[in-house]
Amino acid sequence: MNRPPTSIIVQAVAIPFIIAGVVAVPLIMDNRSEAAQYSVVLPLVYLLGSISWGYMLLQWKMGVDVRQYGSGRTGMSNVLRTGGVKSAAVVFALDIAKGVVAVLIARTVIGTPAAEVSAALIAMAGHNWPVFLQFKGGRGILTALGGLVVIAPLAALIATATFLAVAGLSRYISLGSVIGVTIGAISVVVLADVRSDTNIIYGVIATAVIIWQHRDNIHRIRDGSERRIGQSATKVE
Repeated sequence: MNRPPTSIIVQAVAIPFIIAGVVAVPLIMDNRSEAAQYSVVLPLVYLLGSISWGYMLLQWKMGVDVRQYGSGRTGMSNVLRTGGVKSAAVVFALDIAKGVVAVLIARTVIGTPAAEVSAALIAMAGHNWPVFLQFKGGRGILTALGGLVVIAPLAALIATATFLAVAGLSRYISLGSVIGVTIGAISVVVLADVRSDTNIIYGVIATAVIIWQHRDNIHRIRDGSERRIGQSATKVE
C-alpha cells in the first residue's frame, strides 16, 4: 500500500486543530485588546484558507494530484475537469465556506468592517498560496465570494448571477469568473454606504488579485486554447 503524500498527512493533522481554533477563538478572544485579536484571528483565517479541499478530495478519491492536471490549480474548476461534477460540488461548497467562516470569525471577535475585510483577504491569500502545498493553490474566486456573501450579500448575488450568465453563454468558467468579480467589485462601490466604505477596498483588491491569477486563462482565451465547460483536463507533461 502506497504511503499518502506528506502534504495530505500534514493537512489531515492540521484540520482538527484549525476547526478547534475556529470554535475556540471567538470564545476566548472576545475581551482581549484589538491588537491581540488581530494577531490570533489573521493567522487562523490564513490557515483556514490554506486547507486545499480540491487537492485532498482528489487524492483521497482518485489517488491523483490535481496540480498535475489541467491548469495545475486546486480550485473547483480544475477539480470539475479532473474529478467530475460531484467532486466539484463538494469543493464548491467547502471553498465558499472558508471565506464565510473567516469573515464571521472577524465579525464575532473584532467586530469592525476593517477586520472583516482583512480576514476575507487573508483567507483568499491562504487559498491561493497555501502553506501546506508550497504556496501553490487556487485562484481565489470561491473563497473571495464566500467573504463577499457576508460582507456585501447583494453584491455577491450580482457577481454570481453575472458569472452564471457569462460562463453559460461563453462556456468559459474563467471568463465568467473574471467578469463576475469585476461586476461584483463595481456593485460593492455602487452599493457602499457610510459603514461599508471599507468594503470597497475588499472589492478592488480581491478583483485585482483574481484577475492577476487568471492572466494565463486570459491569454488562452485570446489565442483560442482555453478549455470550455465539459472538456476534461489532461495531465501536465
